[in-house]
Amino acid sequence: MASGALTKPPMHGLLVKLSMVSLAVAAFYKIAMAEPRKKAYADVYRNYDSIKDFEMRKSDIFQSAK
Repeated sequence: MASGALTKPPMHGLLVKLSMVSLAVAAFYKIAMAEPRKKAYADVYRNYDSIKDFEMRKSDIFQSAK
């Protein structure tokens, strides 16, 4: 049996590659998920009337909200 030297795994530049992947995933999440969610919440609360909501809950339309 011949014992040969094991080859080293390719570790050169791995940290840079992983950093680039993580930055790309973070940017994708911000653009594709976070910004539309923030816009949706802003659209809902732009015209939100808390007094109207309270009166609607108080008027027995929603039985489980008492």
